[in-house]
Amino acid sequence: MDSYSHDGLTFDVTDAGPTDGRVVIALHGFPEDRRCWEPITPALTDAGYRVLAPDQRGYSPGARPAGRRSYVTSKLDRDVLALGDAAGVDRFDVVGHDWGGLVAWDLAARHPDRIRSVVSLSTPHPRALLDSMRHSTQLLHSWYMGFFQLPWVPERILAIQGGARGATALQRGGLDKASAERYAIRFATPEAMTGPLNWYRALPFERRDQTPNVGVPAMYVWSDGDNFLTRAAAERTHYYVMGPYRFEVLAGQNHWLPTNAAAQVAPLLLQHLASVSE
Repeated sequence: MDSYSHDGLTFDVTDAGPTDGRVVIALHGFPEDRRCWEPITPALTDAGYRVLAPDQRGYSPGARPAGRRSYVTSKLDRDVLALGDAAGVDRFDVVGHDWGGLVAWDLAARHPDRIRSVVSLSTPHPRALLDSMRHSTQLLHSWYMGFFQLPWVPERILAIQGGARGATALQRGGLDKASAERYAIRFATPEAMTGPLNWYRALPFERRDQTPNVGVPAMYVWSDGDNFLTRAAAERTHYYVMGPYRFEVLAGQNHWLPTNAAAQVAPLLLQHLASVSE
């Protein structure tokens, strides 16, 4: 499939690997897109897995609903479950990076009947992240979340700065040039940025419905060069995982693990998936 529909929205999807393979759904983060998984996907498809990577809500041109309430985690979860339905599978493994990792944790916690296992790259369990904001320097690393709460201002500023400056900023943050330039095209268009920023603007609606503990097999991969997510948050994650859990730290890597550390991440993913029975 190259797209699917849900909730009146149409999502673009990259569908790779054997159609009868065990399904792994891969969720990108901010400001990424589904192509961030291209460096990792061949290792999974060569091993017989079918990898489905969607451009998520707010990113796909046909899936940009208005209003920040349209981006609460429960809606993001249902988008992914609908992709599993469209693929004709009752259960699947989910892997996410950055914001995609948050959705992956939430899916695994709330829908263990559908999620076989979960892998998060960079992103700790949401409650571990919240804990670390209270008891460590994580809040200082997350200052931009407050700025992104402002209506219209962030996307207008990004547009004024232009795509070239946005790409330069992403490269300074450790992202490869090709990916940075592709993502920065969105920066230059306010209409294209509102959806991705609304993921942040929906956060106030999540306070009373925090992600439960995770019971399915889980792996969390964090890098010690991550400028956005601290070790304190990473090390607190195990408190919220009740099932089999593996924590891996990649030394010398930055936040952009799917693209910059694919050679290290792919074998870990394969080991994790092989350890979880179908």
